[in-house]
Amino acid sequence: MANLTLTGILEKMTGKDKDYRYMATSDLLNELNKEGFKIDIDLEAKLSNIVIQQLDDAAGDVSGLAVKCLAPLVKKVREQQVLEMTNKLCDKLLNGKEQNRDIASIALKTIVAEVPTSSVAQSVLVSISPKLIRGITTQGMGTEIKCESLDILCDVLHKYGNLLVSDHEVLLGALLPQLSINQASVRKRAVSCIASLASSLSDDLLAKATVEVVRLLRNPAIKSEITRTNIQMIGALSRAVGYRFGPHLGDAVPILINYCKNASENDEELREYSLQALESFLLRCPRDISSHCNQILHLTLEFLSHDPNFTDNMEEDTDDESYAEEEDDESANEYTDDEDVSWKVRRAAAKCLAALIVSRSEMLSRLYEEACPKLIDRFKEREENVKMDVFNTFVELLRQTGNVTKGQTDFDESSPRYLLKQEVPKIIRAVNKQLREKSIKTKVGAFSVLKELVIVLPDCLADHIGSLTPGIEKALCDKSSTSNLKIEALVFTRLVLVSHAPSVFHPYIKAISAPVISSVGERYYKVTAEALRVCGELVRVVRPNIEDHGFDFKPYVRPIYKAIMSRLTNQDQDQEVKECAISCMGLVVSTFGDHLVGELPACLPVLVDRMGNEITRLTAVKAFAVIAASPLHLDLSCILEHVISELTAFLRKANRALRQATLGTLNTLIVGYGDKIGPAAYEVIVVELSTLISDSDLHMAALALELCCTLMADKRSGPNVGLTVRNKVLPQALTLIGSSLLQGQALLALQNFFGALVYSANTSFDVLLDSLLSTAKPSAQSGAVAKQALFSIAQCVAVLCLAAGDKKCSSTVAMLTDILKADSSTNSAKQHLSLLCLGEIGRRKDLSSHDHIENIVIDSFQSPFEEIKSAASYALGNIAVGNLPKYLPFILDKIDNQQKKQYLLLHSLKEVIVRQSVEKAEFDNSSVEKITSLLFNHCESEEEGVRNVVAECLGKIALIEPGKLVPALKERISNPAAFTRATVVIAVKYSIVERQEKIDEILYPEISSFLMLIRDHDRHVRRASVLALSTAAHNKPILIKGLLPELLPLLYDQTVIKKELIRTVDLGPFKHTVDDGLELRKAAFECVDTLLDSCLDQVNPSSFIVPFLLSGLDDHYDVKMPCHLILSKLSDKCPSAVLAVLDSLVDPLQKTINFRPKQDAVKQEIDRNEDMIRSALRAIASLNRISGGDCSHKFKNLMSEIAKSHTLSEKYSSIRNE
Repeated sequence: MANLTLTGILEKMTGKDKDYRYMATSDLLNELNKEGFKIDIDLEAKLSNIVIQQLDDAAGDVSGLAVKCLAPLVKKVREQQVLEMTNKLCDKLLNGKEQNRDIASIALKTIVAEVPTSSVAQSVLVSISPKLIRGITTQGMGTEIKCESLDILCDVLHKYGNLLVSDHEVLLGALLPQLSINQASVRKRAVSCIASLASSLSDDLLAKATVEVVRLLRNPAIKSEITRTNIQMIGALSRAVGYRFGPHLGDAVPILINYCKNASENDEELREYSLQALESFLLRCPRDISSHCNQILHLTLEFLSHDPNFTDNMEEDTDDESYAEEEDDESANEYTDDEDVSWKVRRAAAKCLAALIVSRSEMLSRLYEEACPKLIDRFKEREENVKMDVFNTFVELLRQTGNVTKGQTDFDESSPRYLLKQEVPKIIRAVNKQLREKSIKTKVGAFSVLKELVIVLPDCLADHIGSLTPGIEKALCDKSSTSNLKIEALVFTRLVLVSHAPSVFHPYIKAISAPVISSVGERYYKVTAEALRVCGELVRVVRPNIEDHGFDFKPYVRPIYKAIMSRLTNQDQDQEVKECAISCMGLVVSTFGDHLVGELPACLPVLVDRMGNEITRLTAVKAFAVIAASPLHLDLSCILEHVISELTAFLRKANRALRQATLGTLNTLIVGYGDKIGPAAYEVIVVELSTLISDSDLHMAALALELCCTLMADKRSGPNVGLTVRNKVLPQALTLIGSSLLQGQALLALQNFFGALVYSANTSFDVLLDSLLSTAKPSAQSGAVAKQALFSIAQCVAVLCLAAGDKKCSSTVAMLTDILKADSSTNSAKQHLSLLCLGEIGRRKDLSSHDHIENIVIDSFQSPFEEIKSAASYALGNIAVGNLPKYLPFILDKIDNQQKKQYLLLHSLKEVIVRQSVEKAEFDNSSVEKITSLLFNHCESEEEGVRNVVAECLGKIALIEPGKLVPALKERISNPAAFTRATVVIAVKYSIVERQEKIDEILYPEISSFLMLIRDHDRHVRRASVLALSTAAHNKPILIKGLLPELLPLLYDQTVIKKELIRTVDLGPFKHTVDDGLELRKAAFECVDTLLDSCLDQVNPSSFIVPFLLSGLDDHYDVKMPCHLILSKLSDKCPSAVLAVLDSLVDPLQKTINFRPKQDAVKQEIDRNEDMIRSALRAIASLNRISGGDCSHKFKNLMSEIAKSHTLSEKYSSIRNE
């Protein structure tokens, strides 16, 4: 049937009537696009011939449709037919009439783009390439034919360059001479053609191409326009091949710098192309360009102000901050010259400098000394596009400063942040001049600089608020201002208000507030929303605290209130505006409520009404939390009942954020307004609360328990509330305590809950204690209780006993010791729990009144069960914390005398020391001496467990007595025993904690001697020092910043697979390979991962990625995982360094995602492999976010392979949505 239709269509297509031909061709296009289109072999040839014939149709719209038919046709006919069509088209292109050439060229491009499979593509290329090369190289060919051939070849190479490997040399031979041809259009296309070819060339041919271009550039006799083309060629090559261009930089960079400096005065394009090529090198070859960076920096700074046709006489005009009216004349007299293209050079220099800033974080301090003043000076640039680039470059400098110094607190005089602070006055002066300009674009750029400045240095503008205020006013009030400018100005104002002390703004409030309040009435919703956010901050600034009467805020109360109220009551507006108005009104009421007594009855019901609307209810709930927490303690009686009933109902809603906010708001309301709410409402709240207490959402459970404690603690809550809590909440709490997930805030809340419950009306302590202890009994359904749950129960028991008073506490301790005496040989949860409870109570209360309690606990050391032993050592340590003078000597004595129990006793000692180091308690000198000498004796223990405990004890004692311990530890780093050296370094690791400690200044000068053990010949010691470095980088990067230049190469060396650490173990029937270096490599990569967070400016990513990260990506499972994380981090933080070596990273990632476990693999291996594939896909997703990644063919192929594979593409899309 289809063939009959086709025959009819084909007849009409060859008819004489133009309209018939058009309609028939259109019908053919529709047929071809149908899913089930099939065609006979006889008709194939006829159809193809007619479509090719139609291309020459005199009517342009018919030939246009015929080209469209080619796209589906190529996919539906046989290979032979496609080849015939391409041959005919090539013939038309090279030998046909001039008027048919364009359409033949478009048709060929269509076929190249639509070829269905790579095998057909291969055949098409074999037939088409020689013809195209002929079109390019034959003497006497017309320029137009050459250009068309180059265009088509460019498409071919871009898509199928890697299928033409055998022709690469021929192609290169044909294309390179085109760079020296006189016609500019041919040269331009040759550049893109060679660039498309370059990405699939081998290194040898790439070198050949580069050498040829460099040779042409070295020849002084060549015309300048051809030199320009060759410089463009160098840039294009670098962009196409990325890091592979690195080896040729030594030849290329000096030539380009030379051309920049010595080009004739009017040859600005030559300079522009040279700077563009250098920019490309900086971004794509960060490792190889290192040695040229200083020269490039000086060059960009020189050309940033390159303006030969213009002399700036007004070098430093006096900077009076007033707004003079002479602006109009000034801009009218400005110098303009249409033929002056020096601005292109300045723009290229600014972009090149930006590339230098982004890619060389280690040069930041130098950039501040040399580039920063120059950039600030160039804010006065007269060409607006260039000015925007100067602003962008400066913003990059600020951003990089923020990235590099993130998390650092103390700044020395060489730190980029300190250097930036010195420049602030200059920056403000220069920016203020720009804010007076007429151009909107300029002002937006100026605000973007200020915005970034406040983000990087939050409190740097305190002295400049006065000088910036007129600029903000003008941006917001000027009739010519656009929404974009107003938004930028408002965002900046908000950031400044947030980051500075309120008193700084008080002299200028009048000037700032008026334009902001008028912006609240703007029509464009984004401006309004931003203005409302600024108003919220303004409220805080105007009245920072209720008692302070230093600033008269009263004049601002009404205007702010009215502006916000008009937005709050308006229903038909954007959701963002509604939310901002609600939040802002919450702040206004909580801050100015005492001056708005008359307005509250009108305003509060509106907020209650917004709680009833699904879109705004979450924001309204948060606003009420702010109002309820106000120190003004406003009268909310008119709405309180309604609010409480709404909030109680919200606890049933599915929206998690709403429930969370509701719990917080209820808590605040009950603390502030409990007397007005009453017990009846409390009971309803408790019933709703009970459903939220489960381990499926611990954060919610913690908030619910906190609210419950608030309700019970309220003196006015009657006996019924206690009863409801017991009936509804207690069963849930007892279920929760058995969860192995319970920890942190939820566990604390649960402890407080039991403490509060003892006090609440008629609750029996004994019943509570029984119900708590019985949760530890193994149940028939779920089996034994989790170990974590026993710790939770013990902590709650301890809190309960202490809350109930000494008498109850003593009886509980007696009961627990009786349990221990009764069945000391069994492994019951009862015994385990008793020991943990004794420890928890002993830590909080001195138990020395119970005779021989220490011996009863130590008897459990004999138990054959590991859990009981470990619980006993925990209990002994914690009981000792309650009474050190009595129990510490007892433990030390036992460690010396009882070899078998040593490990457990050391654990008890660790409990004591860790608690003391946290609570800053002091040991007396003699015990420190005793403890340290005892620990040092056990440094060389054969058991790794003992060594680790010893190291932790030493590290934590060092926190208490750094003066004694640091020298003692240092003494032992040259000890002949490797285990001692490793233990000492691990001890240092335990002594580096996040909070400030007195050990810091003692350790700072000594730490290098510990970390330099990374060179030790023993792998245990090397691993210990890598772990110590990792901890230092995470907790106190300032300790190691200065040592990194020396340490990093040694650290990178630990990531390499060492053959001498791999051994084969003969297990009889088969051999097993053991890699002793695996743990060390894993630790080294994890250390680099931490360093990327805290010391990015010290790490030179280019020298690390290749070869170290590259080998890690192909290593063992345990090493690959941290490597994928590092790669993701580098993609976000140093994209240029990753982009430069993207090709080489593809192979190991591809291998990982395509790896399949053996047929007989166990479930654990299959799961691990799944995790590994997901981890690799995460890294690939990060790589895919880098802009410019599309220049790598390999990476593009990898992405298309993922898209084609059903399982991979599913995993990939789920990862992207995480």
